[in-house]
Amino acid sequence: MNVLQEMNKYGHEQVVFVRDEKVGLNAIIAIHNTVLGPALGGTRFWNYATEEEALFDVLRLSRGMTLKSAAAGLKLGGAKAVIIGDPQKLKSREFFHIYGKYIDSLGGKYYTAEDVNINATDVEMISEVTKYVSGTPAVSGNPAPFTARGVYMGLKAGASVKFGTDSLKGVTVAVQGLGNVGYALCEYLHKEGVKLKVYDINPATVEKALKEFEATAVKPEKLLATECDIFAPCAMGAVFNKDNVKNLKCQLIAGAANNVLMDASVGDTLNDMNILYLPDYIINAGGVINCGMEIPNGNYDVNVVNSNVDKIYDTTLKIIALAKEKQISTSKAADEYAEGIVCGLLYS
Repeated sequence: MNVLQEMNKYGHEQVVFVRDEKVGLNAIIAIHNTVLGPALGGTRFWNYATEEEALFDVLRLSRGMTLKSAAAGLKLGGAKAVIIGDPQKLKSREFFHIYGKYIDSLGGKYYTAEDVNINATDVEMISEVTKYVSGTPAVSGNPAPFTARGVYMGLKAGASVKFGTDSLKGVTVAVQGLGNVGYALCEYLHKEGVKLKVYDINPATVEKALKEFEATAVKPEKLLATECDIFAPCAMGAVFNKDNVKNLKCQLIAGAANNVLMDASVGDTLNDMNILYLPDYIINAGGVINCGMEIPNGNYDVNVVNSNVDKIYDTTLKIIALAKEKQISTSKAADEYAEGIVCGLLYS
């Protein structure tokens, strides 16, 4: 993979490769855009099969953070970091101190936070060597509950358009991924009387969901083809491509996972199939809204955060209306909306 070519393709400002042999640290920090402000984006710890796979992920994720912050009205840019390796084997205070010093060396251009396999305790250890972190236990804490709240609000907005009411009682939702966000989303949905179908790579988590939410388990090979009203991808990205979407038996897609469409053409395919897709970075912005209140030296107020997260409902309706007005897919409408905010400042 040609790194500079890929940076040019997505419009990145900087990509930093990080390694430390002593602790086994191998990481990539991708800073996409800082026009609106310092770049915020979590660190993902994943055992990628190849470096190319990790680079592909971090470039797409960081671009998504730029669009997410812009669409959410935040004065923040977008970035992301991925650590390559097994978190169960590599995590230690020394490991995160070394990683944190690399973040610190960027001088505030990049603020990190929680993401897949990085929790509030890990962030706290990073914060012992750099101030360029967010989502710390002492202030805003784990952003996952806010992400789940935002997805829930976006999902209700989408339902109001697709089903004529934002009440989800009796609706069937298939949730892919029961991590911190996916499980919290299930809690919201269960309270409203949703019929849940669930899948996760961890059987124990699935069993817990079956008991707590009276959910039905779905096998991985049958997940995309399961009958449901709403499909909620809450695991990793690149879930949908032009071929597998033909198996979908839902009317609406709304989840917490980032970059669930393999490329923009998939959004067009979903549009042609009359499946309403709620762009992930529009509805999963609750976490960055929460973390963003810490930067820089913000006065954190959980009530203000929740109020701003709830506005995702209205933003979702804006994107759907824009797509209808311009007769384009919701994925293209979201990009046009967010990029318009960034470019408006860039060229003003």
